[in-house]
Amino acid sequence: MKSSPIRSKQKLSPAAAKRKATRDTKAAMTKKRKDRKAENQRIGQRSDSDLHHTGSSVRRVSIKNNRGNYGRGTKTEKHA
Repeated sequence: MKSSPIRSKQKLSPAAAKRKATRDTKAAMTKKRKDRKAENQRIGQRSDSDLHHTGSSVRRVSIKNNRGNYGRGTKTEKHA
């Protein structure tokens, strides 16, 4: 496994980290994710906002709101 300058905050064993990397790569290569990445490249990214996919549309939201779960924080955020 390649070393990354970004350190994971999760304390994973080497075997678990490898399994997670495999899962993450597989998830990033799904058709839905590829389509969203291509759409983001067509729209263009700015340093002051994130592109937020909502159903069939894409809207720009502030980085603070998008990454902070709109003021509700992320610790109790439910992931599907």
